[in-house]
Amino acid sequence: MNERTLWYIADPMCSWCWGFSPVIEAIRHEYGERLAIRLVVGGLRPGTADPLAPEKRAEILHHWHNVQRITGQPFMFEGAMPEGFVYDTEPACRAVVSASLIDSSYTFPLLAAIQHAFYVEQANVTQTDTLTQLAAVVGIPATQFSQVFASDAVKQATQQHFRQAIQWGVRGFPTVIGQDVAGLHLLTNGYCTIETMRQRIDAWLNTASASECKGASLTFDILTLSFSSFD
Repeated sequence: MNERTLWYIADPMCSWCWGFSPVIEAIRHEYGERLAIRLVVGGLRPGTADPLAPEKRAEILHHWHNVQRITGQPFMFEGAMPEGFVYDTEPACRAVVSASLIDSSYTFPLLAAIQHAFYVEQANVTQTDTLTQLAAVVGIPATQFSQVFASDAVKQATQQHFRQAIQWGVRGFPTVIGQDVAGLHLLTNGYCTIETMRQRIDAWLNTASASECKGASLTFDILTLSFSSFD
């Protein structure tokens, strides 16, 4: 199989992934006809049950300010993550997996909708009603989404996404991995600009073309590490 796949490993409630949102959209626009571009939800804080402590909230907001400064993405800071907020990212991840199972064309639009709702509109995207409303906004019928979202199948599929990220050794988001006949190639672990991503993707594609001609063996090529974050 000679198909080349670009794997994007992210979490809807990861601030650096929100910062990377314009970059992955540019990649999808520019490389979508040459590559299969697929999403794996990595699971930032899946299953968290305790409310966010004030000191942890302050730490996360510090990350958010850094993301805004470096990426220019909008944030609403005042009132974010109010007292009692439980930072459980499993529901938002499961919502994106639900969208992909209903129709893969909904995957990235729902990811972006959840990110914008959380970081800019201060919507509680850990709640089923909120996620159902966002799914409807991108075109998924609410009844269909609700049924899939609540199913055991999508819960298991979401856990498989988390396991895949762990199996690949992903320790921070966003991460982008290229896959070809030669194996897996780490293009970034952390935020970087579209200009840098173009250089890395083009270099990988050129190398992949040469490798296919030579019948290269499996490799996992770490090109570079950049900003890596779990918030």
